[in-house]
Amino acid sequence: MKAIDKGALAFYEAGAEFGRLRNGIGRIELARTKEILIKTLPKPPAVIYDIGGAYGEYSWWLASLGYEVHLFDLSEKNIAMSSMLREEYPGCSLASSEVADAREVPREDNSADAVLLMGPVYHITDYGERLRAIRESSRVLKTGGKLYCAALTPFSVLLHNITIYEPFTEGGRRRLEEDCFLRMVERELKDGCHINPDNKNYAGIASAHFHTAAKLREELMEGGFSSTRVHGIMGGAWLVPDLDSVWEDETTREALMNTVRLIDEHEEIIGLSGHLLAVSEKSE
Repeated sequence: MKAIDKGALAFYEAGAEFGRLRNGIGRIELARTKEILIKTLPKPPAVIYDIGGAYGEYSWWLASLGYEVHLFDLSEKNIAMSSMLREEYPGCSLASSEVADAREVPREDNSADAVLLMGPVYHITDYGERLRAIRESSRVLKTGGKLYCAALTPFSVLLHNITIYEPFTEGGRRRLEEDCFLRMVERELKDGCHINPDNKNYAGIASAHFHTAAKLREELMEGGFSSTRVHGIMGGAWLVPDLDSVWEDETTREALMNTVRLIDEHEEIIGLSGHLLAVSEKSE
């Protein structure tokens, strides 16, 4: 079993993930993902494995709804931070939370009603190892169980850097003018490989693999899932100016979310979302 990129693991061990879904574009990702989960999950007290679930943002919320939730993550820091959410959900608890690799989950075959695979598929850069993680999710799922698999699109880095381009600001962000950045993006668009050439140009999730909706379906099918719907969970809503202010108002927040729902599965524009969520069912 090949090792996960050290930079990715270091990112999480530094606690950088904590609170990401509660600020900026993360708020859209969290809200839309919750909507899809509520509509498609089996009823509680179904058993859910949140594999690669970081510090448990989804795990604790699902536990509060009456699900039996088991949290797994490769980062010891994330698992330790999970206890910090206990105060937000009084009277709730996770069935378990433990350090584990998505490619080797310490649970029996056919033991989960649903699996959340929200990070491993883009953090595992090797194709064969990604399939191993997908097949492991299939192994622990019961027949008819649901897999929720998150992915990043090949356009995500480029689009983000267009929105923050500051060519006429002293000390502004000007990555679009850098050859090494453009070469990195060209590689992402060509084969989905996100490889930071100098570890300085694009600080963030370290090496990763990005998927188009079509490629994500292909890998899930190869991993044993024949029926998949792919959602663009942020649409173009993340492009709105002053997103945090818009989000605080109930009326403007709902208007923004309506735009996400409208173009959710339109293949022609789904890559604009940056984040994808595939919903698959285990048929056998």
